[in-house]
Formats: sequence, C-alpha cells, structure tokens
Amino acid sequence: MATEVGPSVLVTGASSGIGAATADLLAARGFRVCGTSRDPERAAKRAPHLAWVAMDVRDDDSVREGMKRAIDGGSLDALVCNAGFGIFGSIEEVPLAAAREQFETNWFGTLRVLREALPALRSAPAARIAIVGSLAGRAPIPFQAHYSASKAALDSLALALHNELFATRVRVSLIEPGDIRTAFNDATDFDLVRDSRYGERAARSREVIERSLAGAPGPEIVARVILRALTTRNPRIRYTVGREARLVSFAKRWLPERFGLRLVRRHFGV
Repeated sequence: MATEVGPSVLVTGASSGIGAATADLLAARGFRVCGTSRDPERAAKRAPHLAWVAMDVRDDDSVREGMKRAIDGGSLDALVCNAGFGIFGSIEEVPLAAAREQFETNWFGTLRVLREALPALRSAPAARIAIVGSLAGRAPIPFQAHYSASKAALDSLALALHNELFATRVRVSLIEPGDIRTAFNDATDFDLVRDSRYGERAARSREVIERSLAGAPGPEIVARVILRALTTRNPRIRYTVGREARLVSFAKRWLPERFGLRLVRRHFGV
C-alpha cells in the first residue's frame, strides 16, 4: 500500500463510480487507499495517486491473493465493500445463470472480501467496515428483482455482522444509495431479456429507471457519507443516501406493505 502516514483502507470496485469517488475522497482526507480492480494497470492511469491490486471478487484465489498484496505485512483500518453490478429482466425470464452471477458478484463477492479482511481488521485499534447496499434492498425494483434481492441480502449480512463484531473494535455500517448517476448504470445489462412476455410494463419500468438515473446526483454524495461512516466516533448502522431515502424510510416504517407496493408500481409504471 502507499507509504503516507494515515489510516489504511481497502476499497473494492474502486476504478469507477461510487468506488472511484470514495477512493479519491478518502485519499484527499489522509487515508492510505488501496483500490481493487480487475484491471489495475488501467485503473492506475486514472488514479496514479492510489495503490492498486488486482482482484476479481468472484474468485476465491483472486480475493485471497489480492488481500495479501494489499495488506503486505501492514495493517488494515477500514474496508469499503463496493464492487457490484446490475441486471434487468423479469423473475420469470432472466436466465438462472445470470441470476447466479448477480449474487456471485454482489453478495458472495462481498462475503469473500469480508472473510479475508476480518482478521486484519480485528487486529486494528479501531476498524470500520462500510458495505454498499442499495435502497432497492428495502424497496425492490420491478424487473430488477435479482439486483434488489442481492442488495437485500447485503442488508442482512451487514446487520448480522454488526452484532457478531459488537464485542470487538470493528464497527459496521450499511450504505444505502438511491439513484446515483455513475458508469455503473451504463454497465447494467438492460437487454438480457429480449421480447419479454411483460411487454410494455417492462419497457415502462426500464424507461423510468433510465430517466431517473440520468437526472440523479453523482457518486460524490455517497463518497461523503462513506467518509462519515469511517471517521465519525459513533457511526450509524444504516446510512441512506439520495432523494428517495426519506420516502423509502417513511414508507417502510409507517405504511402498510400493500400500500407501499402500490406506490412502487405507480412510480415504475407497472
């Protein structure tokens, strides 16, 4: 990792989007940042001020070796689990192989990184973990059930991990962004299912998603929240980010489930 004095942090998926914005902000605030990427040479061209390691969160050996290189006999004070991607399509029509790949990256990828990082984090004087979930984990998106479910699984993972580590010096926070404008959106596979049986309903949902993302705030607002989670004395367990955060939190707490689902249908035109 870099040689500057400061707390050390590993950020997965740091080559673009929320990961890149977070890595840049943490470095600017004095962290020794190590970013992971499947193509670290290319990532280093964008951000030569960061240390980079090759890591594919879908592969056990890649995560194990990447973590060894990132720590390299030193310490690890914080971890940001951010790597992930999205797919679009109905529950009925998305191929099972694509659904498995969604979880292999978003959930098992996070689990792999956590398992390798926790021994070093438990040895730190006061360590922090930020797991990037999504508001979709609490308000599942029509025709993005697989992505939403993977983020709901991260919600459970983060809360269980918080309790498991409560007697240690490691604190866990779940970061829940709403719509954020990043390259992540361009990488979402909207054409995985062609000629859907759900026709115009799926098309309207896709249109709403793409329009909302185009007008959404940039990833810097999420990076600032992650910085807060890693540096505040008593971090919150859950941080929601974005315009939808208050609405979703209100609906989950006060509205009957049936009414909340109706609001989601109206919003996405389904």
